Amino acid sequence: MTPISGRDLPGASGAAASSGSPSASAQNDLATGALAFSSATDLAQLIQRKQISSFELTRYYIERIERFDEALNAIVVRDFERALEAARSADESLARGHRLGPLHGVPMTIKEAFDVTGLPTTWGVPEQRDHLARNDAAVVERLKAAGVLFIGKTNVPLRLGDWQSYNDLYGITNNPWDTQRSPGGSSGGSAAALAAGLTGLEFASDIGGSIRNPSHFCGVYGHKPTYGIVPTLGHNPLGVASAPDLNVVGPMGRSAEDLALALDVVAGPDRFRSPGWRLALPPPKARTLRGLRVAIWPREDFVATSVEISDRVQEVGEVLARAGAIVSDLARPEISPRQSHHTYLNLLASTGLVGLSDEYYCVNQRLAAELDADDESPLAVLMRARVLDHRSWSDHDEARTNDRLRWRAFFDDWDVVICPISATTAYAHDHRPKPERVLAVDDTSTSHYEHYFWIGLATAAYLPSTAFPSGLSNAGLPIGLQIIGPEYGDRTTIEVARLIAQELGGFQAPPGYGA
Repeated sequence: MTPISGRDLPGASGAAASSGSPSASAQNDLATGALAFSSATDLAQLIQRKQISSFELTRYYIERIERFDEALNAIVVRDFERALEAARSADESLARGHRLGPLHGVPMTIKEAFDVTGLPTTWGVPEQRDHLARNDAAVVERLKAAGVLFIGKTNVPLRLGDWQSYNDLYGITNNPWDTQRSPGGSSGGSAAALAAGLTGLEFASDIGGSIRNPSHFCGVYGHKPTYGIVPTLGHNPLGVASAPDLNVVGPMGRSAEDLALALDVVAGPDRFRSPGWRLALPPPKARTLRGLRVAIWPREDFVATSVEISDRVQEVGEVLARAGAIVSDLARPEISPRQSHHTYLNLLASTGLVGLSDEYYCVNQRLAAELDADDESPLAVLMRARVLDHRSWSDHDEARTNDRLRWRAFFDDWDVVICPISATTAYAHDHRPKPERVLAVDDTSTSHYEHYFWIGLATAAYLPSTAFPSGLSNAGLPIGLQIIGPEYGDRTTIEVARLIAQELGGFQAPPGYGA
């Protein structure tokens, strides 16, 4: 059956009736809208216990998309007919006593940049509007094997290069907490769909905060895995086979439990390593907050961060201390934050350059040469790094490796670090060229390029980081924070997010998206 994409879509109301009907409790949740905001873990259990069928649940999410997504524009590629077929098949399999996996029958969406056979993969590039994926991305294969079905794909910025999510092909995605604001990027469509209750689960990518920033802006959970533990095949620009440095792919959801479940499904060696390697992530360092060793990092002197967000880090630390955790606001790895940031910017801007034209290189070489030699602003560093020579890249890689060793030593004494993701809550749409954008951080005016520090801490050192909602700001917008752990400590950071939810409360839905 031909997949459907775009905005002109048939409704699902004419679909064949499910072979079963929801239980009384599930019917009530359908009526009130509560089911839409359930975790994927809970949805899978409802299907397994036959309290609701996969078909009913899939049709329910499709109806919500048709009702609510016009205002959000989050799910820009829709595959409703194939999803309903897959849901029927899932129900028939379960009726025969066959369960595909832990996510059997759960409908989900996925970031547009991942290949799903037969659907467009464009990265928001209009010239690639006719490119249809011939194969599933590696994570799509693994998620399908676990039982999920895909109802569509979610919006991204052009070439995934922004903390907003808009492009000329699919248009602008809005934040469900305030449609005049950005949902974040580059996985803004993913976060908006989750927050509005339009999907059961999401999967995204992160090299410059693209999982964590939208999670923070929209009030959902997201996990940036340790570098290399989840295969990125099928999340590539058109014609590129190699995996870029720093980039990872990971889950987003409405609970920490969903992150843990989805990571277990997809983590493992890629096609090159699978003949000889096996992944064995260690269990969480703690199952309770009592005795957990937590370093909080609420602010950094040279980084503009709103007082409200810095204070929220401090408040979370106080909550954890009252729950029995060992909390310090002084403990830090023996790295230079400024130098680590410089290393990250250089590594970030010098990756993902495969197949670029000689003209592009020459133009950027000229622009870098025209910079003042004393200009060490983030934009200048990034511009020079676009034409970095290999000797200089090797020096940055050496600096990164030494920082990894320092982080490793730090995590001998501390279990996790909690710090901001971004300097502010979700900001108003601003589609000017990035060098022209100005963002107010309290009373300080900052440029777009001054906001890479917090997300770069984990990325540069290949560390896992879990974004979690900590509640709302004074203006009623979500504040997300991140939990950074040691390399391969993914289960620890996710478990700490689960434990924090028991103290603070977890995901909360934005107003206006109920029944």
